[in-house]
Amino acid sequence: MNRTIRTTEDVLVLLDGLFPPPAPFWDRFYADRSADRPFFAPKPDENLVSYLDRDLLRPGRALDLGCGPGRNAIHLAAAGFEVDAVDLSSTAVAWAEERAREAGASANLRFHRASIFDAELPHPQYDLVYDSGCLHHLPPHRRVSYLALLDRLLAPNGHFAVTAFAAGAMGSERPDEELYRLGALEGGLAYSPDELRSIFRDFMPLEIRPMVAHSPSSARFGVPFLLTALFQRPPSL
Repeated sequence: MNRTIRTTEDVLVLLDGLFPPPAPFWDRFYADRSADRPFFAPKPDENLVSYLDRDLLRPGRALDLGCGPGRNAIHLAAAGFEVDAVDLSSTAVAWAEERAREAGASANLRFHRASIFDAELPHPQYDLVYDSGCLHHLPPHRRVSYLALLDRLLAPNGHFAVTAFAAGAMGSERPDEELYRLGALEGGLAYSPDELRSIFRDFMPLEIRPMVAHSPSSARFGVPFLLTALFQRPPSL
């Protein structure tokens, strides 16, 4: 059968096939826990800590997209949030669950091994959707799915925070259409502040800034090649 395209999802799945499947890569990526990757350290993003310290975020239900080994999910749980954390990699989720048990944060924290678009979640909406490094690993067509996810899962007045490769610092800056000719994301896509404002134009930007660098000895994670942004959903959207 050659004529299989009938729905928008059929088109998205077809376009997914133009890029290597992500799950095997991420399982290999997280398998070597001794690798020198700064975000393997069990500490939260400095911007997340800053939002909490300034009362820009208050405890509620949180959804962590692409949680990796759980460092931000565990911090949110410790801060009083009820957290659902999702990652495509079973290796990452197993590591995150170990860390949560060690931190005593398992009571109000659930991990889900799934695509962020297919995860079966216990709540219809969340007060916070947090993304540290998921968006910039999605192919361009999956921004459509990402925006639909936010529309479905982010509560009115809820907050959405994203951390992504910063244009001019790290990540591919090729135009979207070139990536399909190449068949690769070149390690991840770079975003500028204006691009984030445009993509998430239905949300109110509260803060968009470079991540503040922190030393390896700091209790916070911070590297200068990431861009951080905090948005709020209007009450009537």
